[in-house]
Amino acid sequence: MLEHVQIIEEQGQAKFAVIDFEEYLSIKALLTEPDKLEDYLDYLHMQAIKQASSTRFTLAEVKQACKR
Repeated sequence: MLEHVQIIEEQGQAKFAVIDFEEYLSIKALLTEPDKLEDYLDYLHMQAIKQASSTRFTLAEVKQACKR
């Protein structure tokens, strides 16, 4: 989302962002439908955690931890 954004500056400061109309419609739908917004925020949270943690576990390690 928002891969193709044109920034318009005024006096060296970002003033406006121009996005594709289809992206606008997707964002508008996302922001007006609570379930979709909640899912998207969960996705962003998972991506942030994934980037912050470089530790990876095998399936066997996860299963072992769940038994504890």
